[in-house]
Amino acid sequence: MQHIHARQYLRGGAAVRIDCDHQCNVLVMDDHNYSLYRHNASYRYHGGFYERLPASVEVPSTGHWNVVIDLAGGRANIRYDIRYFE
Repeated sequence: MQHIHARQYLRGGAAVRIDCDHQCNVLVMDDHNYSLYRHNASYRYHGGFYERLPASVEVPSTGHWNVVIDLAGGRANIRYDIRYFE
């Protein structure tokens, strides 16, 4: 499974801003759910599929958060930027 991944400690209510030059799935999840995602099991996340970017996703609680940019099986050379706002 190919995807772009970043992990960051964030306070609850912080926002993750993702900009990408290609439509994509933006998934923000805790460590447990990221592990489930990597093992193709059922997982929970914040975000979704975005045709228009940038996307902004708020994290609900303080802790380590994983940001995934997933092209849903597609392949492309993409330009992206991930920023965090507390």
